[in-house]
Amino acid sequence: MNLFRNLLVWILLAIIGALAWHLLAQDPGYVLVRYRGWDYTTNLLWVSVAVVATLLVLWLLWALVATPLRAWRQRRERQSRERLGTGLEALHQGHYARAEKLLPQATDGSDAAVARLAAARAALARGDHAAARSHLDAIDADHALTRAIGRAELALAEDRPTDALVALDDPAAQPLSPRGLALRAEAYAASRRAADAYALLGALRQQHALPEDVLVQRERDWAAQALAEADDGNALAERSESLPKALRAEPRVVAAYADRAAALRWEDAATSSIEHALDARWDEGLAARYGQLPVERIEHREATARRWLQQHPGSPALLLALARLALRRGDWPEAEALLQRALDQGAGPDAWETLGDGLAAAGDDGRARIAYANALRMQRGEPVTPLGGRPGPAAHPDPALQTP
Repeated sequence: MNLFRNLLVWILLAIIGALAWHLLAQDPGYVLVRYRGWDYTTNLLWVSVAVVATLLVLWLLWALVATPLRAWRQRRERQSRERLGTGLEALHQGHYARAEKLLPQATDGSDAAVARLAAARAALARGDHAAARSHLDAIDADHALTRAIGRAELALAEDRPTDALVALDDPAAQPLSPRGLALRAEAYAASRRAADAYALLGALRQQHALPEDVLVQRERDWAAQALAEADDGNALAERSESLPKALRAEPRVVAAYADRAAALRWEDAATSSIEHALDARWDEGLAARYGQLPVERIEHREATARRWLQQHPGSPALLLALARLALRRGDWPEAEALLQRALDQGAGPDAWETLGDGLAAAGDDGRARIAYANALRMQRGEPVTPLGGRPGPAAHPDPALQTP
């Protein structure tokens, strides 16, 4: 393409020169130059030749002067690119000190902002946050978005989400890139503003800022966190109703709503939310949470749990929930029998801990210590010790039956 363009330019110049020569040959004109008493006469043709020759000589002189400067500049840029490539490779390989030494030297070309950002990440990987901050501050204002993203990453790494939001709100960094939007959402969530993070999901999906499976998980996490952060009942109801119906049925979201409603003394809402979710789709974690809610309505919850037990007779989480409700009523014999059934069905450490609490309250300190020890053993994946002559349950129950 360059050869064709140059050839075209020379052809145009030749045509223009030929036309000018033809015109001047017909009438060469008359030129008089008078300077300090000297008169010099010639025609326009020779003046044109003299002007072109002078321009050519000046161009040659400029080329001779500029060639060393151009070669020196190109050499510096080539060295800068080499340092950038070597520094990025060292960063990738984990040679952080070497990368941090090379990358700041690669600031002579157009990749200065990239080099400074990579140097900051190398310093951060070494644990030197002050050096990382210094590298980020050295990024010039022409790369404000790159600098803002680096500062936000550093602030989040230092658990300073408010400072991350301040960095991303820099007017010079607007509009934010997909990475900037993702960091803003993370900063919102880390600063207990999950509702604002959830509101950014549409923009994150539109710009493909995160993989879809990650966005689905973030949607669940931020929805549950937003419900847990609701200041009052009105905010809780508004946030819950704004969620898609499928998301409202997710176990983690249901549990967050039930816990917050219970904390706000909305006992009916707390229990009914879990009841509706379990009637629609069974979940062991929600069944266990049903027995843990810090609300009353003991009789109602026991009746509902026994109805579920007819449909899921082997559910360890449901047996554990019934045992906890029996303990709330003060019926230790029934609670102990239910706990034994839950353990036989493969209940996890929570069942052993609840059994230890009941045994300790009943004055059976020896068996209570065994139960507490078994809870710790199950968390470590070790075999449990039989309690009172009964063979202990399997040390590695089905993970699907584990309680939260």
